[in-house]
Amino acid sequence: MKNQDLHTKDQQYYLPTFKRIPLTFIKGAGAKLWDVENKEYTDLLAGIAVNNVGHCHPKVVKAIQEQAAELMHISNFFVSPAQVGLSELLVKISGLDRVFITNSGAESVEGAIKIARRYAHSKGKGGKIISMENSFHGRTLATIATGQPKYQEGFGPMPSGFVQVPFNDIEAIKRAVDQDAAAIILEPIQGEGGIIPADTEYLKSLRSLCDEHDIVLIFDEIQSGIGRTGQWFAKDIYGVQPDIMTLAKGLGGGMPIGAFLCNEKISKSIQFGDHGTTFGGNPMAATAALATLKVIMDENLRQAAHEKGEWLKTKLNGLKKKFPVIKTVRGEGLMLGVVLEIPAIDIMQKLLKAGFITNATAVNVLRLVPPLNIKKEDLENFLNAFELVLIQQENEIHAKS
Repeated sequence: MKNQDLHTKDQQYYLPTFKRIPLTFIKGAGAKLWDVENKEYTDLLAGIAVNNVGHCHPKVVKAIQEQAAELMHISNFFVSPAQVGLSELLVKISGLDRVFITNSGAESVEGAIKIARRYAHSKGKGGKIISMENSFHGRTLATIATGQPKYQEGFGPMPSGFVQVPFNDIEAIKRAVDQDAAAIILEPIQGEGGIIPADTEYLKSLRSLCDEHDIVLIFDEIQSGIGRTGQWFAKDIYGVQPDIMTLAKGLGGGMPIGAFLCNEKISKSIQFGDHGTTFGGNPMAATAALATLKVIMDENLRQAAHEKGEWLKTKLNGLKKKFPVIKTVRGEGLMLGVVLEIPAIDIMQKLLKAGFITNATAVNVLRLVPPLNIKKEDLENFLNAFELVLIQQENEIHAKS
């Protein structure tokens, strides 16, 4: 079977929502992937910041296999040891008080919006949700209402009660705050928007503003959480605690799972029956997440993400001095964006041909979110390939001029 054969079949049967790259992967280990034609790739995308402990980590695989042989699913009418253990650990590492386990990032954000509005309504306030321009919180109707206009096109009318303001602009937030303001939601580091970190003083001012007006502060840590930035969560870099935090992506080591957490103040407004899920936090998903978090702790992967991220950023800035096409390098830990003078898709495609999986986002940003346990040798090989691609790109530009 060839890559193109499967790509053709996929186009025949699957809803055409993805602009697929014609590659079919059948095996993964660590930061490596192999396609159906047995070509090896180094993965610096990690399933879009999902495979934080790499592909098929033996301890995560073993935990899933053992749990699958015992019990895969029960109703949330009942309790499972894995869900209890995961909830306890998430509370411990987050400093928040309550957990609700979901199946995805978008579902986590939907739940966060619901409980924020429930809290606001309990205080006699309206339900307006203030989000940031250039943000990304998911693909459901409520989450696209918080996000970029390009994702809303053709799906109107949008749900009401959502407004957007510029990112990193505290004065814009102040102008949007009124009696109807229920919550402010933002990514501490915008991911899909181009790896754009929030300013520290901005987040601290935001926390003070929310305290002053009793507005719920929601941090979307779906991409920046679970050790990716060198801390458990990006909030820990800034020293700012939200009222609600959303998680998914790296939480399950590849197994679909998400969560939202809140403090006790928010949780007191929730009543029985206010929210629910059929699959969220079932024994299989919770076991995978628990195993993933334990691997990150046991293998010191937060420290690894910090150290490798600083080293990689330094090397990329070295390339910036040699190649004017690189405008800047930004991000934290192993959540980095290389901002280019040209569309990043050109560079991404050349790297893919060389056997390195990256991602083009926000038009001109090359996104690098590799597994936290990627070997330094793999990063060195990527840098060598990136330099060759940049040389090739320069030669092509000179040839056209």
